[in-house]
Amino acid sequence: MAERLRLLGCDVTGADQSDRGFEAQVPHVVIDLNMADFASPLGKGKYDLVTSIEVIEHIESPIGFLRNVHALLSPQGVAVITTPNVDSLPARLKHLLSGKIRMMDEYGDPTHITPIFIDLLKHRYLPATGLELRKHLLFPVNGFQQSRKIFSWPMRLAASILPGTCLLGDHHVLILGPSL
Repeated sequence: MAERLRLLGCDVTGADQSDRGFEAQVPHVVIDLNMADFASPLGKGKYDLVTSIEVIEHIESPIGFLRNVHALLSPQGVAVITTPNVDSLPARLKHLLSGKIRMMDEYGDPTHITPIFIDLLKHRYLPATGLELRKHLLFPVNGFQQSRKIFSWPMRLAASILPGTCLLGDHHVLILGPSL
């Protein structure tokens, strides 16, 4: 993502727990994103765009993380955060049948430690951070990539019939900005 943004003409700084695997031709800061104030060394109020692609589910305190994202943003800044959709129909069925959270169990990434439920995010996390949800998208838009193909079609059909706004898609794409 950093390289794509650089190629679009953005002035980019990468930041992560490690520089292992970071190949973009942009400055990169190794920083512990679990620190209470990781925004200060990066520059508070400095960024018009903050991206966090599949990071928040690895963080011990999502509210602390979101407060830091808010601190990094300029007054008109926007944050784009993605995270696994643990509210999807496949995730709900897995939890109902096994008591396990999809993408957070023994088959998922072992560093996934914090599932982000959209209702908690909207009603508890964001009000505590000074951020508001500007737009919420799901990816893929009309289905699932993480499910076995044999189950994708019936899940897509069931999700279209059942009530709920997050039943489709494997990932949340959250567009956040400072509360107005």
